Amino acid sequence: MSDRSQQSRRPRTTSLPRPRRAVTAVAVLAAALAVAGTLPSSAAQSQGPRDAVRTGMERLVTDDKFPAALVATVDRDGRTRDYTAGVADVRTRAKVPVDGQVRAGSNTKTFTATVILQLVGEGKVRLDAPVERYLPGLIRGEGIDGHDIKVRQLLQHTSGLPNYTDYILESVFGKDHHRYYQPRELLDIALAHKARFAPGTKWEYSNTNYHVAGMIIEKVTGRPLAEQITQRVIDRIGLRHTYFPAVGDENIREPHPKGYHSAEPGAPLKDITKTDPSWMWSAGQLISTPGDLNRFFSALLGGKLLAPAQLAQMRTTVKIPGGPGAGQGYGLGLIRTPLSCGGVAWGHGGDTPGYHSYPGVTEDGRAATIVVTANMAPTAKGFTGVEALLDTALCGK
Repeated sequence: MSDRSQQSRRPRTTSLPRPRRAVTAVAVLAAALAVAGTLPSSAAQSQGPRDAVRTGMERLVTDDKFPAALVATVDRDGRTRDYTAGVADVRTRAKVPVDGQVRAGSNTKTFTATVILQLVGEGKVRLDAPVERYLPGLIRGEGIDGHDIKVRQLLQHTSGLPNYTDYILESVFGKDHHRYYQPRELLDIALAHKARFAPGTKWEYSNTNYHVAGMIIEKVTGRPLAEQITQRVIDRIGLRHTYFPAVGDENIREPHPKGYHSAEPGAPLKDITKTDPSWMWSAGQLISTPGDLNRFFSALLGGKLLAPAQLAQMRTTVKIPGGPGAGQGYGLGLIRTPLSCGGVAWGHGGDTPGYHSYPGVTEDGRAATIVVTANMAPTAKGFTGVEALLDTALCGK
């Protein structure tokens, strides 16, 4: 649930701040839009798709200096493949676990949006109802009133709510790395600042939007957010390696590569694997694997989680300002990105302490998720190699 930043040329989806501004030491987690303009293909014409993916992964480690890279792919015929490169631990040089668990960051937003849309299908939430209907008296601030903000605007980042992660990122990477944040505390941080713009007049990535969406889920269902995501999404489609960490759980349960943070390109890598993820909550707290992210987005786009009417709403996008290519848009927790080979990839993406994940699925069943084990790029090249590799994995012949 972070946003990355200045090193990136596309809006990011993470648990961090606003897209495109990214995440420097601070913005690193803020702007979480993971997908952006037309993705450049890096595969050489003479290479087969598997060789091209392998070559692209090795470049992420040797040229871009990420400690590790993990890739999971699904081709048109449903065949799955897993790849790894680099090391899981820069100190011990341990091998990278195949399809290892990672913090999924802002990919969590798509899970949260899915639950909201399920509640819409059940008649318990209306997309164009004011947030005030579900959280009376709660959303108030300078230029902020829950009567004026629609549920749809939360999911599409057009509410104008300030991004709470803009104000805590430095402490999250420092003295508050192991601090537990209560959901209401995070909302109060956001509401202490004035609105970014009037609801519906602009688009700007804000983790606060999904924080409020998580609160709506709890209020409407009368049950914890983690339970609702688990029962309605994770268990429903059998994601065996995906879970919402319990309160106080700073670890990653299954085999995983360590996650690292460098304050700026060329700075030393800091092991940041163990962290309290509570500050990400409904905007980015999930732990998953590349393979499970492929399964989730494929099931979602395949109609296994939402009725056609709600899936159509989710896929209705608005333009992401400043996007590097025509056709990039943000739906309801879902990003649409054109591919170099034609068609589009649907996904989200996530930046969170130690990990950058970048999934995409296509209409004909192809899927790929790329993960690197640093949430700030170790070199000035940023994450362009990751973006190129996703295109390579999806466009390989």
